[in-house]
Amino acid sequence: MASNLGELLLREKVISTDQLKTAVELQRQRNLPLHTALVSLGYINEEEIAKALSRQLNYPFIDLDQFEVAPEVVELLPAEIAKKYMVMPIHRIRSFLTLAMVDPTDLEVIEDIRFRTGLSIQPVIATETGVMNAINKYYGSVAAVRVKQAIEDIELAETASVKVIEEPTESYTIEELVKSTEEAPIITLVNSIFIDAIKKGASDIHFEPYEQSFRVRFRLDGTLYEMMNLPLKFKAPVISRVKILSNLDIAEKRLPQDGRIKVKVKLESGNSKEVDMRVSTVPTLFGEKVVARILDKQMLKLDLTQLGFEEQSLNIFLEAIHRPWGIILVTGPTGSGKTTTLYSAISTLNNESRNIMTAEDPVEFYLQGINQVQIKEEIGLDFARCLRSFLRQDPDVMLVGEMRDFETVDIAIKAALTGHLVFSTVHTNDAASTITRLINMNVEPFLIADSLILIVAQRLVRKLCQKCKVPHKLPLKALIDMGFTAEEAEKIQVFKPKGCPACNQTGYKGRIALYEVMPIDDEIRELILARAQSREIKKKAIEKGMITLRRSGLIKIKDGITSVEEVLRETVRD
Repeated sequence: MASNLGELLLREKVISTDQLKTAVELQRQRNLPLHTALVSLGYINEEEIAKALSRQLNYPFIDLDQFEVAPEVVELLPAEIAKKYMVMPIHRIRSFLTLAMVDPTDLEVIEDIRFRTGLSIQPVIATETGVMNAINKYYGSVAAVRVKQAIEDIELAETASVKVIEEPTESYTIEELVKSTEEAPIITLVNSIFIDAIKKGASDIHFEPYEQSFRVRFRLDGTLYEMMNLPLKFKAPVISRVKILSNLDIAEKRLPQDGRIKVKVKLESGNSKEVDMRVSTVPTLFGEKVVARILDKQMLKLDLTQLGFEEQSLNIFLEAIHRPWGIILVTGPTGSGKTTTLYSAISTLNNESRNIMTAEDPVEFYLQGINQVQIKEEIGLDFARCLRSFLRQDPDVMLVGEMRDFETVDIAIKAALTGHLVFSTVHTNDAASTITRLINMNVEPFLIADSLILIVAQRLVRKLCQKCKVPHKLPLKALIDMGFTAEEAEKIQVFKPKGCPACNQTGYKGRIALYEVMPIDDEIRELILARAQSREIKKKAIEKGMITLRRSGLIKIKDGITSVEEVLRETVRD
């Protein structure tokens, strides 16, 4: 082996032989560096590893936060190599390069960097967090470097047509805007923002103009993070560039607009992938805010077993979607993953023997073998009209993007009662309150009871980073107050986020759904016909074994998938 880290730590007696075996197994399973596996298992912390190596190897241990690295030293090593090997060049004297390393026992890394730089390597030891912070400080992401260069190009260009707007009203002509968007630095800046967002796995990009600044934020795992705060002079050309790419009218700034962009991105692996972006503009007090929703089909999980269903809930859901007729409703707020659940369901049913038709606003992903219709209300093509047309197209399965009004619900019910399987969404807080919502839309209870076969409520929570999550000791009373039984509270191990390079120091990586699946059986139908309140319906469903949103969250806490904070944020106690 090139690295003898495990042997040195055993010699220092900071870990045991059994702990090393477990860490090596985790290293193989997840393709992690050994030091990362040891830290993620909680056997040792980063500083203990660094100091143990320092004692054994007689290399200095340094705190990188206390160092200032000269630009000419940083340039000796490409950012991608520094990140790959977790190293940071910090000093050069003649033919000697001082290199901060997490694992200085890895001779292959030292030899590779000696070959690349032509310099003799003098290792010093630093923590993984210290090295990662230094890399982010001096290199940033590759896209960030390009953005920085683009900004510098614009700042230095004496003939640049991007002008600082000093008046409260903008005075750009259309010709000036078009010209400014065609400048190489602006093109580079916008392209770099898009590429960086896609590589980071962002779901949305927000371009936000304010009185004295222009902010760009990414939504990562459901949470917005500020990526850059640009001078106000960038507002007009950047927004105009995005609008031109989206085929929007750059002269229209008073009304909202919607468009699409198709982007082809080359990944670090050398492969390329195409990503669709849905672009929306809204006029705000200080200019147009633009949001680009990234629709990355490779990030779309259409495997029902991977979405977050508990086994019991998944079995109920699968039984319902294979029924020949009836309505299945998925409910939850905007951004709770309803579209993914619906797409997964109809993809499960998609085969040559079924005619599946969808009416969506907008169509987020194109699915092979499914007939998808984009709603266009401006020309009268709404959900109700689409549904009527579908019924003349011999459908087996229909998906209606949203039950917005009585007319749409009425046609969907008639379709269900005449032998069609209908999927749709409603905005309600939980499964039981969906019944009340339909009754408030003037739908007769007997029609609801006869046509509805299943309601699914869902929420999205962030998943704990499995590389850095740490145990979280909570009082028994707090666990019981959340909904755990006294017996469960005694036994469970709760985890909380810590933060590491793998999760951008957030402690979370990815999201998973909490599900509440309520089948409409005879007893629930009787309550619907009696116009029972939603709490009575929910109580009866729980008595019959329904796993609620809160219970689904508690199960995922118990399994170490998410944190207490995430579940408390998205659910209420039953």
